[in-house]
Amino acid sequence: MHELALAQGIVDIVAEQAARDGFTRARVVHLNLGVLSAVMPEALVFGFDSVSRGTAAEGARLQLERSPGLAWCVDCSKSVEVSSRLDCCPACGGAQVMITGGEQMRVTELEVD
Repeated sequence: MHELALAQGIVDIVAEQAARDGFTRARVVHLNLGVLSAVMPEALVFGFDSVSRGTAAEGARLQLERSPGLAWCVDCSKSVEVSSRLDCCPACGGAQVMITGGEQMRVTELEVD
């Protein structure tokens, strides 16, 4: 379950920001998570709740903001939205699509005390 390691990374980011900015507790961690990131949101939230115990992130809510999958179609030269790495181009049906977005996982904002 790689979500546990990812959750630990989020907790580490909160701890680094707490040390740098002097806050004691995060209330909400906003996370931008692409639909093509290969991360199970429920597992990430569960892992975050587990690994955040005893840290500045303990009790914080992980607010997930989903970003769509984006791809470039080689056949029709269009940027299109996809929901899977295996999708064909929704514009022309072509199978030669290159993923250009939606793979990210990024802490975008912290609400803190």
